[in-house]
Formats: sequence, C-alpha cells, structure tokens
Amino acid sequence: MLTAIVGINWGDEGKGRMVDLLSSDYDIICRYQGGNNAGHTVVNDKGKFILNLLPSGILRETTVNVMGNGMVIDLEHLVGEVTHLREKGITITPDNLKSDKAIICMPYHKLQDIMEEDRLADRKFGSTRRGIAPVYADKYMKKGLRMEDLLHPDTLRQKVYDIVEWKNITVTGYGH
Repeated sequence: MLTAIVGINWGDEGKGRMVDLLSSDYDIICRYQGGNNAGHTVVNDKGKFILNLLPSGILRETTVNVMGNGMVIDLEHLVGEVTHLREKGITITPDNLKSDKAIICMPYHKLQDIMEEDRLADRKFGSTRRGIAPVYADKYMKKGLRMEDLLHPDTLRQKVYDIVEWKNITVTGYGH
C-alpha cells in the first residue's frame, strides 16, 4: 500500500504528525521536499520531538526513512538534530536513514540569503535566513552538491572548487 501526505508546502498543517500516526503501518517513509526553515512537533509514547529535517518515521525503530530529492539539507543542522534524537534514545543509523539525491545547503547559501534580505531592507520577503531560497535556486541551476557527492571525495574537491569560484562572483556582486 502507498500513501502520500501532501500539503501546500508551507505552514504548520500537521503533515509531520500525520506521518507519525500512519508510519507504524509502513516500512519506508520518504520526506520529499523542504529544509530546516520550518518544522513539526511530534508527541508519541517516546516523548516530545521537534523535527526540522528528519522524516517523522525516524521515531519508529522498524521504519527506513529517506530524505528525498526535493529536500535541501543543512548538514550542521542535521547533525544537531540527529544528536538530539540519539540523546533521547532514538536509534539513527545508515540502515534507517538514507539520502543520496538531496541537495546540501552550504554556508554560502545562508550568507546569500542574509545579504539579499539586508539588501531588500523594508521590501524584504521574510526569509528565515537559513539559505533555503538560494540553495533551491542552485539546485535548479545544477550548481549544487548532493548528499551522494560526499561519498566520492575524488570528485567532490573539484565540484566544490567550481561552485565556490562561481559563488565568489555572486557574492562580489553584493559587495562582499
């Protein structure tokens, strides 16, 4: 059986809570989009958990969780979220958490987000300053790093070099 829980892609609609409620009947849970600019709170028999990146199924020991292609992942935030859940007794291993095609939100994405909000001043669009818009822009321009790239250090170095060279041009345009 397949089930999709979708919403309007923003706002606290309860998607995470619904996934938690339904996940006990599923082997695989996939979060298909989003980043750590929002989150959801799940309360279950193990406690109260605030999740920003991880799929709600991560709270179930028998569920494999996939961070899908539409996600943008801030690695620093992900490590913090995983650490916090492990401290609360949640098991997170490569067996129950997987991602290969998700785009990585880099520090320069956050910098771009902040610079653009500051440039707009009173006309700002209300960014969370977490780099979400710039990283999605890079995804569609094919200028991003994917989670799978971390597994290939032989090609990762050149990819990072090429992207940083291009980003320096962009950041210079902001006077930085």
